[in-house]
Amino acid sequence: MTAPQISFEFFPPKNLEASFRLWDTVQVLAPLAPRFVSVTYGAGGTTRELTRDAVATLHKSSGLNVAAHLTCVQASREETLAIADSFALAGVTDIVALRGDPPQGAGHFTPHPGGFANSVELIQALAETGKFAIRVGAYPDIHPEAASAQADIDWLKAKLDAGADEALTQFFFEAETFFRFRDACAKAGIDKQITPGILPIENWKGARNFARRCGTHIPAWVEDAFDKATRDGREDLLATAICTELCSELIDGGVDKLHFYTLNRPELTRDVCHALGVTPRVALQNVA
Repeated sequence: MTAPQISFEFFPPKNLEASFRLWDTVQVLAPLAPRFVSVTYGAGGTTRELTRDAVATLHKSSGLNVAAHLTCVQASREETLAIADSFALAGVTDIVALRGDPPQGAGHFTPHPGGFANSVELIQALAETGKFAIRVGAYPDIHPEAASAQADIDWLKAKLDAGADEALTQFFFEAETFFRFRDACAKAGIDKQITPGILPIENWKGARNFARRCGTHIPAWVEDAFDKATRDGREDLLATAICTELCSELIDGGVDKLHFYTLNRPELTRDVCHALGVTPRVALQNVA
């Protein structure tokens, strides 16, 4: 098995303790030489400033290729593009462009009166600047707001046609879910990189709730296995085994890039990467 290229997603820290946790996460995972790392936005753009600060600090201090998340939520076009320009000025030219989740308590996404109506408009504007490599989200399981699986794929194609370079998928539990999605994308004429998103399950209750909110199908065997493992105190062992097997099946099916949602808890992600043959290359330098 050929070791895959990898990338990682981090959360921006909201307090001092979380800042140390993020830096510890970076120290653990940076030696695996990811092709990039990304930093998320909170729902409703609530961590906009924190994301900008974390992106600039990681870019300056870690030597990693850092991608900043950017959304359309609660900001005008001018404000959103100003944030993008601030990333570029800091040397960050990779952006994960997303519509974004509505603020907590809001039932659905409502565009800012002077903002981008959707992710396609945002991607077009970013692409027109010529400054950025642009990644977007994709959904192997149907997005909760999508009319159908085909509508999801049509929207992904629109985002890629608007100027995006690569799609990162929502997490899923079975390799066949991704393979069916990849085949459907190819049938629709999508020929750009689609990278599977992988969620190492640090906490089954949290992962299950997250899956239900975002429309990710939970196979009965996964639910049963984690329920039994939790009772027996073997949740970490099961999580490592399931995640490693999923990644191995993806690689056997021709996948050469994986994107890990770390939740700023690096140990399980590191262990899975090691099992896949991704081993440390260099030590992290320039520790702030």
